[in-house]
Amino acid sequence: MKFSEEIKRRRTFGIISHPDAGKTTLTEKLLLFGGAIQEAGAVKSNKIKKGATSDFMEIERQRGISVATSVLAFEYQGVKINILDTPGHKDFAEDTFRTLTAVDSVIVVIDVAKGVEEQTEKLVSVCRMRNIPMIVFINKLDREGKDAFELLDEVEQKLGLKVTPLSFPIGMGYDFKGIYNIWEKNINLFSGDSRKNIEETIEVSDLSSPELTTLIGDTAADTLREEIELVEGIYPSFDKELYQKGDLQPVFFGSALNNFGVRELLDCFISIAPTPRAKESDIRVVQPDEKDFTGFVFKIHANMDPKHRDRLAFIKIVSGTFERNVPYLHTRHNKKLKFSSPNAFFAEKKEIVDISYPGDIVGLHDTGNFKIGDTLTTGEKLNYKGIPSFSPEHFRYINNADPLKSKQLAKGIDQLMDEGVAQLFTLELNGRKVIGTVGALQYEVIQYRLEHEYGAKCTYENLNVHKACWVEVEDENNDEFKDFKRVKSKFLAKDKQGQLVFLADSSFSLQMTQQKYPSIIFHFTSEF
Repeated sequence: MKFSEEIKRRRTFGIISHPDAGKTTLTEKLLLFGGAIQEAGAVKSNKIKKGATSDFMEIERQRGISVATSVLAFEYQGVKINILDTPGHKDFAEDTFRTLTAVDSVIVVIDVAKGVEEQTEKLVSVCRMRNIPMIVFINKLDREGKDAFELLDEVEQKLGLKVTPLSFPIGMGYDFKGIYNIWEKNINLFSGDSRKNIEETIEVSDLSSPELTTLIGDTAADTLREEIELVEGIYPSFDKELYQKGDLQPVFFGSALNNFGVRELLDCFISIAPTPRAKESDIRVVQPDEKDFTGFVFKIHANMDPKHRDRLAFIKIVSGTFERNVPYLHTRHNKKLKFSSPNAFFAEKKEIVDISYPGDIVGLHDTGNFKIGDTLTTGEKLNYKGIPSFSPEHFRYINNADPLKSKQLAKGIDQLMDEGVAQLFTLELNGRKVIGTVGALQYEVIQYRLEHEYGAKCTYENLNVHKACWVEVEDENNDEFKDFKRVKSKFLAKDKQGQLVFLADSSFSLQMTQQKYPSIIFHFTSEF
C-alpha cells in the first residue's frame, strides 16, 4: 500500500465525557465491532472480576474508574482506528487535556439522564479552542432520561455547539423501541437482549409507509413521524466540511452497554471523521504527507508492566514514517536515538511494529530521555507546541516516612513527575519539596504507586497555597524584581525545569502582588 493511502485509512480519536457516562463501555463495544475482543467485561459492578480491557492499573480495578489514558488500535472495514480512552474523573483532567493534543477528532459521551455535566463542559471547551471535530453520542437510552429535544437544546446551550441529529430514538427507557438512523435511513429495533452481538436493521426509506406501523405500533410510529419532521425543520442538514472544521456536531443516540447504536456511530464515524491533520510547530506547519518523520511525546507512563520497571513514552506520529532501528533526532537534547522495539497497543497487550504511519501512536521504551512535549524528527530542528502544565490547585509538603528509602523516594517522585501525574516544586528558602496537583485524588495515586512500584513510603502535610504562578520578568537585575524576591522569599519555589514559581497563599495576596510589582508577569500555565 502506498504511503498516501496508509495516511488516508487512519482515524485517531479520543473519547471524552464526565465520569460514569459510559466512555470505557463504549470503547469496549467499539473494539467488539472491530473484532478486537470476543466478549466485553460488563463494567457495571465495581467488584470487577474481569475488568474493562482498557483499565489496567490496579487502582482502577479497585475503584472502577479510569485513571490513565489508554491507547487501543484495531482495524474495521479496512480502516485503521486508534482510540485514546481518557479518564473522566476531574482529578485526572490534566492527562486528558494533554491527550487532546494527540487526537484528530473526538467523540463526546453524554448520559441521557444527567445531560451535560461540568467535566464535559471543560473538555469540550478545550476541543473548541483547538477546533477539533466532535461527534456527540447520547448514551444509556435503555434507562429513563430526558427528552431527546431537551437534550439537544442543552448540548447547544451549555456546550455552545451547533448540532444535527444523525439518529433519533423511538421512545425511551421503559418504552424504548429502537433507533431511526437518519444518516442511513433505516430502523434498528431494540430487543433488550444484550447477548445478541449485532442487531438486525430494517430499511425504512419512507417514513409514511404502513410498514413502519407494523414494526413499532401506531402511537410510536406517529410520534416518530412528527419528531423526524421537526428535526428536519429545526436542525441544519449534515455538512461534512463544517463538521471537519469544528463548526457542526452530529449527534447519535444509543446504549453502549446493550451494543445499541454503536455500529451506526462507527459506520458513520469512519466515513466522515478526519484523517490525520497537519500540526503547527514553532517554525512552520507540518503536513502529514511529508516524507520526513516528525512526532511528539504526549504522555509518559511508568511501570506499564509491574514485573519490569519500564517507562513508556507515547509518541503521536505527525508526518512521515517511523521505522524500527532508525536513528531519530531528539530536538531538546540534540542527540540521535534509535529504538529497537517500538510498540503498538491494544490496551495492555503490546506488539512490536516495524513501521508506523501518521496518526499512529507508538510506545517507546524510555530510560529517562523523554519529557512530555518532546519532539523527535528525522533531523529538522523543530518543536511542537501546545502541551502546557496547568497551575495546580492542591498543594502538600511531601515527607519521607522511611529514612532508609530516601533514594527510592527521590527516584519515584522524579519518574512520576516526568509522567505528568503532578508537579514538583522545591522551596527556595529551605529546599522542602511540595507536590502540586490538579485534583486531590492524585495524592492517593502517588502514595499508592510510590509504595507499590518503588517500595517507598511518604506522608503529606497540608500547605495553604491558593495558586502557583510562573514568574516572568524582562530584567532580572531591576530593583522591583529584587524587592519582590526579598519580600516574598518564603513563597518562592522552583519547578522541575528550574523556572521560578510564586506560591500565592490567597487570591487577595496574588492581586496585591500583581498591583505592587507591575513589571512582573504571572502565568497560570508553564508554557509562555
